[in-house]
Amino acid sequence: MKYLGMNKATGKPLEGLAHILQSCRDILTTPVGSRLARRTYGSLLPELIDHPGNDANMLRLKAATVMALANWEPRIEIRSININIDTTVKGKFVIGMQAVRKDVPQSDRVESLNLEIGGMR
Repeated sequence: MKYLGMNKATGKPLEGLAHILQSCRDILTTPVGSRLARRTYGSLLPELIDHPGNDANMLRLKAATVMALANWEPRIEIRSININIDTTVKGKFVIGMQAVRKDVPQSDRVESLNLEIGGMR
């Protein structure tokens, strides 16, 4: 299934990997319960951003990421995930994922996806 979306910054058409990345960022940065028509949309990441970067919380971040994307982004299947905390910016971390794209004919094609989340400006 091919999705055609809109770039939220420019309003121009957006598709393919760029649309998937925008969708993933939207899912992960939207707190669960904040959308009136879709109360279950989003992830638990906004609640976890300011927690300490210990092993238990890193596992919570990974689990929240995988669960949210498995529920709301049907175009990818996550194979592995890595989260790195940016020590130079408070509350910022980078999510690195290896994912199989389901929206392309070569269903065994693994993509590397990197998303920067959070951070105080």
